[in-house]
Amino acid sequence: MSRLPTFKGGIHLPEYKELTEREKIKKLPLPPRVVIPLNQNVGSPPRPVVEVGRPVKAGEVIAEPEGPVSSTLHASVSGVVTALDLFPYPAGPDSLAIEIETDQNDSSPELIPSISDPSRLSPDEIRRKVLEAGVVGLGGAGFPAQVKLDPPEGSRIEYAVINGVECEPFLTVDNRLMLEETGKLLAGLRIIMRATGAREGIIAIEANKMDAFYKVQAVVHKEKDIRVRLLKVKYPQGAEKQLIYSLFHREVPAGGLPSSVGCVVQNVGTAIAIAEAVLSGRPLIDRVVTVTGPEIKDPGNFRVRIGTPFQYLLEAAGGLPDGEIKIISGGPMMGIAQATLNAPVIKGTSGLLVMRPVSRERNLPCIRCGECLRVCPIGLIPSDLGTMADKERWDDFEGLGAENCIECGCCAYVCAAGRDLVQLIKLGKAALASRKVQK
Repeated sequence: MSRLPTFKGGIHLPEYKELTEREKIKKLPLPPRVVIPLNQNVGSPPRPVVEVGRPVKAGEVIAEPEGPVSSTLHASVSGVVTALDLFPYPAGPDSLAIEIETDQNDSSPELIPSISDPSRLSPDEIRRKVLEAGVVGLGGAGFPAQVKLDPPEGSRIEYAVINGVECEPFLTVDNRLMLEETGKLLAGLRIIMRATGAREGIIAIEANKMDAFYKVQAVVHKEKDIRVRLLKVKYPQGAEKQLIYSLFHREVPAGGLPSSVGCVVQNVGTAIAIAEAVLSGRPLIDRVVTVTGPEIKDPGNFRVRIGTPFQYLLEAAGGLPDGEIKIISGGPMMGIAQATLNAPVIKGTSGLLVMRPVSRERNLPCIRCGECLRVCPIGLIPSDLGTMADKERWDDFEGLGAENCIECGCCAYVCAAGRDLVQLIKLGKAALASRKVQK
């Protein structure tokens, strides 16, 4: 296993995947209400097309794309629109959202007749179906899938890569999807290859998911242009640039896209959603979420409707333990701590992690040990970036390559002084973006 492909830098983390990796996906009953934020994709949020008091059906369009980098939003349940207002948002401040009171009568959207042979569709037809279905990256970034399926003019895509790495501790969504929906995964990859013109498909899986590796390998072993690649277990192996380097030893240039080195990368869940969108016209109205933590009574993987409040989802996993706890949307490295359980599941919600707060001395003076430099997968100097952000020296901060930081958290994890390096860098990047807008 030590000779398996990997990237430069990174760290080895306790995995904790045993809590849910063998828990089959369970379908959660419909919640009494859903709150569907408009801001669920990179780029421009879609424009709402419904009003308070209007009845809607599951799968009905409730917000239309606004601009070339945007996505469609659908009602995830049938019911009545009860509000269009600011609501708690799991990835930041309160955000404009559409609230729907569920009627509990209709649990599935109306689907179009199945398309048996997507190879007869043109790339433009595929992209249109993906846009209409509201598919975005389900790994957390929320990049509109139809944009990724449309490589920049002049680029030549050699490889379509399915990212089945799932390197964050605790999370097992992609692992279960690879085991339980292997056929859809392969269909999604075929559609991605058709849309981008890729000559070869790669499904990348870390070596801690051997059941998934063998299952996927059994399905694709007769395919001449699709391979499964096993990768070394190391965080953040699943980051797009690190994954491409591990597979092909190609480095995506700073500020560049994977297409510049002949690749397009999609998450496992995204590929399956693409297959459902193209083959049956099914909109993205639900997703699988890992609910886990050492003290969660019934941890598992749950298929839930977009907009389901965290409170409802946690109750399905046995409720919260007594005492002081921290609730994180996502994994422990890149997830976001939550201030309220009223925040909803969005398309990019991969997990809910319940942990006890860990006390350690924090933000002591930097001891210049160099560990953050050693583990940074991008080759930055996180200690200096943190200092420049803290002192608001924005020109120096930008000059150190801050915009290339992928916010993986490796630097903060290894910092002997307990400095909140990734938090400082994230705040610094936000301040830098704000300054550029003002100019």
